[in-house]
Amino acid sequence: MRLDKYLKVSRLIKRRTVANEACDGGRVSINGKIAKASAEVKAGDIIEIRFGDKAVKAEVLSVQETVRKEEAAELFRYL
Repeated sequence: MRLDKYLKVSRLIKRRTVANEACDGGRVSINGKIAKASAEVKAGDIIEIRFGDKAVKAEVLSVQETVRKEEAAELFRYL
């Protein structure tokens, strides 16, 4: 699955356009490497998102096309 779509589906970032902008701005990395919005995400990847001086780090547990809001937190684990 594309990185921008995963960020939206997992609710790490609420909107896909915002996820796209974060990726284009170089604020998102997968496994320590800066990633584009089109990068593929798979289970086991470590995603880091930097918001200003704060960073969020999460491990991808599963990848699903659609998920209900209540179950979105089960797609990743904060580190």
